[in-house]
Amino acid sequence: MGIAMKETVLKKFEEVFGDSEGVKVFFAPGRVNLIGEHTDYNGGHVFPCALTIGTYMAVKKRDDRKLRFYSMNFDHLGVIESSIEGLKPEKEADWTNYPKGVMWAFEKRGMKMDCGLDIVLNGNIPNGSGLSSSASLEVVTGFMLRELFGFDVTNVELAQIGQYSENNFNGMNCGIMDQFASAMGKKDNAIFLDTADLSYEYAPINLAGAKIVVTNSKVKHSLVNSEYNTRRSECETALAELQAVTDIKGLGDLTEEEFEAHKSAIKDETRVKRAKHAVYENRRTIRAVEALKNNDLETFGKLMNASHVSLRDDYAVSCSEIDVLVDAAWKVEGVIGSRITGGGFGGCTVSIVKDEAIEAFKEQVGKAYQEQVGKTPEFYVVEIGNGPCEL
Repeated sequence: MGIAMKETVLKKFEEVFGDSEGVKVFFAPGRVNLIGEHTDYNGGHVFPCALTIGTYMAVKKRDDRKLRFYSMNFDHLGVIESSIEGLKPEKEADWTNYPKGVMWAFEKRGMKMDCGLDIVLNGNIPNGSGLSSSASLEVVTGFMLRELFGFDVTNVELAQIGQYSENNFNGMNCGIMDQFASAMGKKDNAIFLDTADLSYEYAPINLAGAKIVVTNSKVKHSLVNSEYNTRRSECETALAELQAVTDIKGLGDLTEEEFEAHKSAIKDETRVKRAKHAVYENRRTIRAVEALKNNDLETFGKLMNASHVSLRDDYAVSCSEIDVLVDAAWKVEGVIGSRITGGGFGGCTVSIVKDEAIEAFKEQVGKAYQEQVGKTPEFYVVEIGNGPCEL
């Protein structure tokens, strides 16, 4: 897969910029989160894994200060030009605001590029699927800058730089999970990450006789960014209200019992539900990883299902199309668990499905979705891959 993608992006580089002599090609993966959704900015735990799909970047240094970008995923936009001088977000810069944001964030840390670049991009993460194409693009940019210019940054710092640039350059108030999963991915392992202090451990994913299946709803509601930022501020307000009566740094510090004992401090019913999700989801994630270590897939699946119910009812980030996919999945024999994954309002579900049930899963879920939504979903049986690399 990687080799073919590398050839494709090099060929395109030659086509667009005239020659591929001395061009380097880099890759960073997308991610799927198995459980622990909307906990990463609430000081809780997450459990993502890197995928073998992601973003490929072919790049060559220039002898001036110019930046020229071309994406095979947005080829109708052609070459988008800017400069390494005065990097700032611009509407007409479109998708290039993501790599430019990372360059800007490197600069903020005193790491300045001494020349411009020609860049061709090709991603095989479906756009708007919620599998973190933006984080993958940020991480591949950071990894490329480190390799080409010899900047002294760790992979964890690449994740932090990616998050910082998305928050402060692109105005999307995301947590650290997506960038961390992309930068720190490890084949056949998920990452059990405590977002409060970035302590983490790799947990081998041994799904004896089952696979991870991602189902793409093919819908992306425009709510994602605005509603995401709203949820974040609702949780921040709820946290401040709880801090008046408890000594906590984040919602992830509370057990369910502690939350129930103190929730009357939150002065708004909606905020109570948002905070409840953050607290309970964090505890579910801790229990899910424990279950996996004990080879108890059944419990892991039940916790995934409970996670979906909480995201649908308390956090209100699901949507009718996703609920159709999840409800249909729950009815298929051999489905261990299924839930929405990612920011919400469309995108994908993640399911753990027994090998012998995968065909029935595709057929039954596909049929239900076609009947109720009038669209055909896409199914990806995914593999867990490594973090960024040079090809």
